[in-house]
Amino acid sequence: MATALHAQGPAEEGFTCKANENDALTRRIADDPAFLEDALRAQAELDAWTAGFQRGERGLFIIPVVVHIIHNNGLENISDAQVIDGIRVLNEDFNKLNPEWPGVRPEFLDIVAEVGVEFRLARKDPQGNCTNGITRTVSTQTYQGDFEMTQLIQWPRNKYMNVWVAASANGAAGYTYYPMWLNNWPEADGMVLRHDYLGSIGTGHPSRSHVWAHEVGHWINLMHCWGNSNEPGSESNCSMDDDVADTPLTKGWTSCWLAANSCGSELDNVENFMEYSYCSKMFTLGQAERMVASLTSSIAQRNELWQPENLIATGVEEEPVLCAIGFTRSKSEVCTGETVQFTDASYHNVQSRFWGFPGGTPSFSTAANPAVTYQNTGRYSVSLIVSDGDINLNTTEPEAIAVLPAVGRAVPHTESFEDITTLPTDEWLVRDPDGDGGFQVTSAAGYTGGRSVRLGNGPDKFGRVDRLVSSTYDLSGAQQITITYRYAFARRNPNNDDRLRVYVSSNCGTTWSLRQQLRGSMALATAPDNNGTFVPDGQGQWGYALIDNISFPYHSQKFRVRFEFESHGGNDLYLDDININGVHVGLEELALEGGGLLVVPNPAAEQAQVLFHLETGGAVRVELFDALGRTAMAPLEARLPAGPQRIDLPVAAIATGTYVLRVSRPEGNAVTRFVRE
Repeated sequence: MATALHAQGPAEEGFTCKANENDALTRRIADDPAFLEDALRAQAELDAWTAGFQRGERGLFIIPVVVHIIHNNGLENISDAQVIDGIRVLNEDFNKLNPEWPGVRPEFLDIVAEVGVEFRLARKDPQGNCTNGITRTVSTQTYQGDFEMTQLIQWPRNKYMNVWVAASANGAAGYTYYPMWLNNWPEADGMVLRHDYLGSIGTGHPSRSHVWAHEVGHWINLMHCWGNSNEPGSESNCSMDDDVADTPLTKGWTSCWLAANSCGSELDNVENFMEYSYCSKMFTLGQAERMVASLTSSIAQRNELWQPENLIATGVEEEPVLCAIGFTRSKSEVCTGETVQFTDASYHNVQSRFWGFPGGTPSFSTAANPAVTYQNTGRYSVSLIVSDGDINLNTTEPEAIAVLPAVGRAVPHTESFEDITTLPTDEWLVRDPDGDGGFQVTSAAGYTGGRSVRLGNGPDKFGRVDRLVSSTYDLSGAQQITITYRYAFARRNPNNDDRLRVYVSSNCGTTWSLRQQLRGSMALATAPDNNGTFVPDGQGQWGYALIDNISFPYHSQKFRVRFEFESHGGNDLYLDDININGVHVGLEELALEGGGLLVVPNPAAEQAQVLFHLETGGAVRVELFDALGRTAMAPLEARLPAGPQRIDLPVAAIATGTYVLRVSRPEGNAVTRFVRE
């Protein structure tokens, strides 16, 4: 019986196989008892077809390809150029054009195969629209790279070879299934590749670039050179075969020992693409015949891919015509003085281009990949005109680049959204990759006042990620940084596990560090499950969060905060009263000796409360000092029990300005800054 799943691991360490660990296939067999029988019948039919197959005068087989990049805006969001390079390597490997093949052992030179299969990125999508054969989907499922991830997007398998590129390939370098399994399982048809095993540029590497050829080999019915064992190197593999006459029996190799001669062969074909060695260079003539036989069989609809009518439907035989315009950028948000790299992503056959960069230097360009520097804060548009000599296309993105202050605003800072009617603003940016609204100001509810920000959520948004991102704050002089905020969320059912994450950045958003995560299955829900539209009913349905695990390297002039929500089908999310605070150098005599002290809201005009926690009950003293260290109010003293504490602060009785609040408690003193507006 054929091996269920084929997977490769890192080339530098040899390869590993996860053939017996695929949950999706196990579930499929368990859910449908007839599935296994159907697969065995399909394999028998394909074996009979292959045994009688003769290629004859058949020419080139062209296979339309679509590459689905599943990413979370990380390195796995590889460039179009890397995908195109991967296609180049794949075609070289299949057609005896790779520069390595002349270097195979002389004993195998006469059987290095020109398979005669060419892979082309689609130029028409399933609806007949223009495409470059590359799709991009934002999802944290990129980190799993499993069957569920592939269900995010798939094009018809009888028209396209589906390839999913992700941060993970279910723990391997790549994997796919034999045609026998896919015959009656079309939703699993295709292959998953880890992003750094595709192509030789970008995150790829020449030594890892042949993994795609290995997976395509499995996809069109090739076994490993040692047969169906999942353990290369085992002596028991010598009793198996790969059903290809010109590949010697071998126990299988995870290293490049060219003199290997296991299983009684004169020489093993260690340099074969279907080995796990890291020096693969060739398919054999017998392997080529077996793959082409599979392509001409109806098993898993392989024989429909290369038919002339499908090549027309997918656009792969047409002359390229300019049909789409677009661009990418290295960053959407920068600080003053920083540079953005732009890339023209228009297709096809662009002959000339003209960029417009208001507020940038240069202000225009005709280059394919211009670099633009921004010196002044603001939100700036970018325009692009492209032409192939006959057709002209143009596009403008109104707020393509947000330029933030290199020295951020002073803290403490409180955002209650009472003075904001719409987002984005110069202080709060919205990242809505799915274009379904993202974070918006709402007057339906608020913890303090009548407004907050709301993110619409529901089952139709499962897997989507939205972000609310701050401008910059100057925390370069802080001794301790605290962030607090109010949130409200309800699940629709107990299975909802939506996630709210808070990140911080010290470098204007070039890199981010996770500092808190609240999950629907744990601490995120603040109200009972609600299958309708959730609106928090009073302050009792709001939660309170504190972040104080922000280390010294983040105490910078370009400090930023990012709220990120990943939907798992729950209800709406609300945020309010975001406080960013720090105790600054110059008040060493009031240095923080304890932790977990907050004033909310901060700044405050009329009312405020001091929030802290007592590990043990005892005497508590609350003192307020002005910027010169003078007492600003009569101390508040009381004996309090252990647990969370809230003490009203007489804000209206003090003058406007910046103050330091100190709470003396049994476990030590705590200090924070406070602003009276």
